[in-house]
Amino acid sequence: MLLATSDVVAGKEVVETLGLVKGNSVQSRNIGRDMMAGLRNIVGGEMKEYAEMLVRSREIATQAMEEEAKHLDADAVVGVRYATSSVMDGTSEVLVYGTAVRLK
Repeated sequence: MLLATSDVVAGKEVVETLGLVKGNSVQSRNIGRDMMAGLRNIVGGEMKEYAEMLVRSREIATQAMEEEAKHLDADAVVGVRYATSSVMDGTSEVLVYGTAVRLK
């Protein structure tokens, strides 16, 4: 499945727009990650535990969006965008969305 942040794909023609597809993932922190991140907060540095959690969330959300696009028999998803938000204290959501299309 081709994913593009642009609305067009170089060298390809969009022959059919199939509709909006999306995926999301909500992850929560855990005590082990919080303890390590808390130490890094004191001494400084990248909070790798949270960065890794968000990478996993993006991968899960992207896979869910791709599955929706495959169900529509799409060749690609264009206009892909990611958004993050806090659902409640200690949790974050990653949302990905785009337009499923067929290409020529």
